[in-house]
Amino acid sequence: MKKLFSLLAFGALAVCAPAQTHPVHRPRITGIDHVSFYTTQLEEVKKLYGGTLGLASAAPVESGGLLRYMVGRQWIGYSAAPDPNATDRMDHVAFATDNIIALRRYLVAKGVKVAAIEGHAGHSLSFAMADPEGHRIEFVERGKGKAAVPPDSAVSQHMIHAGFLVYNRDAEDHFYRDLLGFRLYWHGGMKPTETDWVAMQVPDGTDWLEYMLNQPEHPDLRLTGVMNHISLGVVDMKKAQAILEAHGWKAHGEEKAQMGKDGKWQLNLFDPNLSRIELMEFKPVEKPCCSEFTGPHPSE
Repeated sequence: MKKLFSLLAFGALAVCAPAQTHPVHRPRITGIDHVSFYTTQLEEVKKLYGGTLGLASAAPVESGGLLRYMVGRQWIGYSAAPDPNATDRMDHVAFATDNIIALRRYLVAKGVKVAAIEGHAGHSLSFAMADPEGHRIEFVERGKGKAAVPPDSAVSQHMIHAGFLVYNRDAEDHFYRDLLGFRLYWHGGMKPTETDWVAMQVPDGTDWLEYMLNQPEHPDLRLTGVMNHISLGVVDMKKAQAILEAHGWKAHGEEKAQMGKDGKWQLNLFDPNLSRIELMEFKPVEKPCCSEFTGPHPSE
């Protein structure tokens, strides 16, 4: 279904726009606005995000939303899984822009089919589309309200990246790099000579989208949950782990602090449907494998 949506959304031209006297310029894309998942275990999600991670909840702002947890001004949302047997629990990834109308006009002028702009609670505006591989993408212009002060219990105040499975890097690069202006931040792999992960930073910020490469064509729920993930930035992993432990969490199995190939400390947790929530330090403490960083590091 995603592949069909991809062909319709990316391969077909939008309704022809009027002839442009001047080129249409792309407005700023500043970071990740939110990421939304599906769940079949709502109460367990509440325990993880409100309890273990200590994030504040907020009322849903999108149709079908059941839960929303704040990470600074960003948020993570959950809605009911339309198919309990589906292996992909990621609904969509949304990026922030400062001019939603101009960004939609820019994409239409480039021949990309996008949905109409919608308004949401909190005075935000958004439109949806599919990227070349059928991943549902949104762009959001946020309302002007102030961000709520995060609780002291919150393990993070900044979602620094989201990642998902990618099979055709060239097609994704054409969309994210060539059309939208994303830029390479880092790339690496399980072996120094391979590239399994490609971090593409937004053009006007430090958040990034991570291509998860070299995976089977039909991954199961566990593998898809590992690949289609989010990452919450922390200054100090030891302090972050202490917050988790104060909320009753204990290291076990794959949920433990470890050094990443990029030289940053990380710690993985999993929601009840096996989608991965990665804690990651903002800056490396060791030399990264495979390549050097080519962009600025995120911060709180």
